[in-house]
Amino acid sequence: MNGFCVECGKETDQTVRGMCMECFLKDRLLLSLPDHVDLFTCTACGQFFRHGEWASSETEKAIIAVAKEQLSCVKEGRIVSTDSSVESLDDYNYMVTLTCNIEIEDFTTRAMASTIVRIKNTVCKICSRRTGNYYEAILQVRTMDKDLPSDLQDEVLAKVEKFVDEAASTDANAFITKMEIVQGGVDVYLSLIALGRGLVKVLGDDYCAETNESAKLVGQTRDGLDMYRVSYLVRIPEFHVGDIVRYQKHYYVLKRVSSTGGRLLSLRNFTEMPLRRKNMPELKVFAKSEDLEKADIISRSGREIQVMDPADYSTKDILVPEDAEIGDSVRVVRIDRALYYVP
Repeated sequence: MNGFCVECGKETDQTVRGMCMECFLKDRLLLSLPDHVDLFTCTACGQFFRHGEWASSETEKAIIAVAKEQLSCVKEGRIVSTDSSVESLDDYNYMVTLTCNIEIEDFTTRAMASTIVRIKNTVCKICSRRTGNYYEAILQVRTMDKDLPSDLQDEVLAKVEKFVDEAASTDANAFITKMEIVQGGVDVYLSLIALGRGLVKVLGDDYCAETNESAKLVGQTRDGLDMYRVSYLVRIPEFHVGDIVRYQKHYYVLKRVSSTGGRLLSLRNFTEMPLRRKNMPELKVFAKSEDLEKADIISRSGREIQVMDPADYSTKDILVPEDAEIGDSVRVVRIDRALYYVP
């Protein structure tokens, strides 16, 4: 042996600060925790505030984690494993005991330390915004008509809710503040400008709608940056898929609407044609899909069927596509007193 302990004089090959391990550990505090540690929780959503952000966690896991973050070990040692126990003192105070295996040089020992974790109630930024009716954007949905039909309103709002729900799955700041039924349509107040920007594109593409946006300065942030609220207008055209429309003096069924335009099916020869988005405003609704009549089938011969006119019960011959699957009745539209088959 080449060394000795300066405390007890024992010869040893392994010393820490000149002392043998027994003398080094004697009356030495290996672990330390503060008297108490505060853990902030949101009373609205139940999330905990740690590392500068709010996150969901089981209460006991959050209590143990915040205690471990405050645990200190002597600089000569290294914590290799930790066991923990939690004792509830009351609804807001918990005694946490941490028992650790500590490695010092080639020697391993155990030590423990305790602290009280105090639960502090507050409200996170997102919940504060929710309860405070915070919004950055307004989505204004209107139609070319005076009123937004209730079925179309429900369809649009379902799209809006789905879009926001998907955004909220990755960003807790995304939410709908409120919805208001107003004259001519509906206003949706959104927590983020990005939600409005995304929704105006989705609805504009889905309905081939006219869109517009305008921004209003409402103040400044703490950093001195300008704060804006943006209004996004989506004006839905009167035509919808399934409607009978007039285009360049001919009549069609509107089969599809997309971001690039639409597709029309001729009522004369049942051929389809594409229509560019820039030409879509030229469409004029002749009959709404829900207002089409039904005519009972009398007979069929090839591409021609004989039906009973629902207006006067007379028999009429009308053309159908060769591959049309005909049941007991068909949808028809009356144009210049003549009936046309509607696929």
